[in-house]
Amino acid sequence: MELANARSALKRKRDDAIEPFDNGTAATATTDASSVDLSLLEAVEKSQTTVEVLDLKTLKRLVLAFERRLRDNIEARLKYPDQPDKFADSEIELHEEIQRLKTLAGGPELYPDLVNLNVIPSILGLLSHDNSDIAVDVVGLLQDLTDEDVLEDNDEPAKVLVDALIENNVLELLVQNLTRLSEFDPDEMAAVYATLATLENLIEVKPAVAEMVCERTKLMRWLLGKIKVREFDSNKQYASEILAILLQNSAANQRRLGQMNGVDVVLQAVAMYKSRDPKTADEEEMVENLFDCLCCLLMPLENKERFVRAEGVELMIIIMKQKKLAYGSAIRALDFAMTKYPPACERFVDVLGLKTAFAAFMGKIPMSKKNKKERYQEELEERIISLIASLFGGILRGSRRDRLLSKFVENECEKIDRLMELYIRYSDRVKAETERMNQLKLDDLEMDEDERYNRRLEVGLYTLQLISIILGHLWSSENPRMRARIELLLNQQRITKEDIKDILQEYHDNIGDVDGPEEKERAQAKIQKFISAFRSIE
Repeated sequence: MELANARSALKRKRDDAIEPFDNGTAATATTDASSVDLSLLEAVEKSQTTVEVLDLKTLKRLVLAFERRLRDNIEARLKYPDQPDKFADSEIELHEEIQRLKTLAGGPELYPDLVNLNVIPSILGLLSHDNSDIAVDVVGLLQDLTDEDVLEDNDEPAKVLVDALIENNVLELLVQNLTRLSEFDPDEMAAVYATLATLENLIEVKPAVAEMVCERTKLMRWLLGKIKVREFDSNKQYASEILAILLQNSAANQRRLGQMNGVDVVLQAVAMYKSRDPKTADEEEMVENLFDCLCCLLMPLENKERFVRAEGVELMIIIMKQKKLAYGSAIRALDFAMTKYPPACERFVDVLGLKTAFAAFMGKIPMSKKNKKERYQEELEERIISLIASLFGGILRGSRRDRLLSKFVENECEKIDRLMELYIRYSDRVKAETERMNQLKLDDLEMDEDERYNRRLEVGLYTLQLISIILGHLWSSENPRMRARIELLLNQQRITKEDIKDILQEYHDNIGDVDGPEEKERAQAKIQKFISAFRSIE
């Protein structure tokens, strides 16, 4: 009760700052200008026109005033622990000093001095203040001090501040405070958003924070709880974004979230959109964030297993069949799940996913504002090609393999026609880029071999390599109808066996050993088999 009274006093102070006159005075001021105190107006005008120079002297004065108000508040609370009216004024004054500290965001070059004044522990200690409004003030201060626009071109001062914050347990304190904030109080709801913004700012300055915060706090569990809520709001959107940031470059975080039942929770979150579209652009962005989380989660092998066990393959196929906005995201998730993981490929065939996938391969995709964009359609096309290549790599024999191969025979081999159409388009694109880079060489702007190769991959070489691998699988099946169709199309388009072999050879030579030397050797042997098989094409 006492704490509630103190908080009410602080909230009243905020309201008073917005409406300094009561209703009667305001009415008089509006109707009778002569009744206004001119000296008061002059003081207000002077305060609005005076600009204080932000330098070391000003910094020291601000810090000293803050420390004084903090001490006064601590003493008042200790002296009158059960009489909030006795310490409410000191709380209001402390609030005002925290607000004044926000001016320091205008001089990030002073951050090292701020750290040297040893005020960071005092500021962060207030995140545990009994009055959550004071903690909310501090969250707002931290957000302002670490804002991306403020820290731009101030890398060193930013690092000094962030290191000091982390050293003084800012991550633990922020997340601890986050768990006590109410989603029903507008100020505290805004503080949740500000907390997430501050964490994002810290990660921007020091990327290692992404793993630190997950090791030291329960942030991931809080984020999972937030995305599980059915109702959409801005904090749920931001939670999905922060979760994606934490996962995108960290295998440790991907595994950690997988162990916390994260795969199942994210699947439940995206399942809300299996048969309906997001209502707003912000909600649409949240759905994309959730699929980003899912794709990151599907990098470690153990999470692919969890995905299959949780019937993630089935859910993605349902989303594709519903042809809603998440259609392309579902294809992307399946591509991640099936890459180098045969059980997902087998499940995909078992639950009749081939029909849905090959409809997309043939260009039969649902039309909407989003996928009318050419680049979106290309990305979808590239994902489907990758997915089909994964199917061939993951299903090597048996009835499932037969069902996959039969797709390229049905309807007079239309899938092979489509494959060759894509081969020609991506081949032309890669040739054009190669010629452009050759011209740069003539203009003395030569790129090294790695740069040239990476650039060619970006414009379509990787997809061209996957198409060639799929052709290799089809040819190696020794199906006479497929071989005859491939030979016919090669001759019609004046494509030689050497063209395909060159693409496969380059792919073979650039296979890395990220999965170990044995896996590299196995992958190269498979490609070499295709290269040898194409020698029989005449």
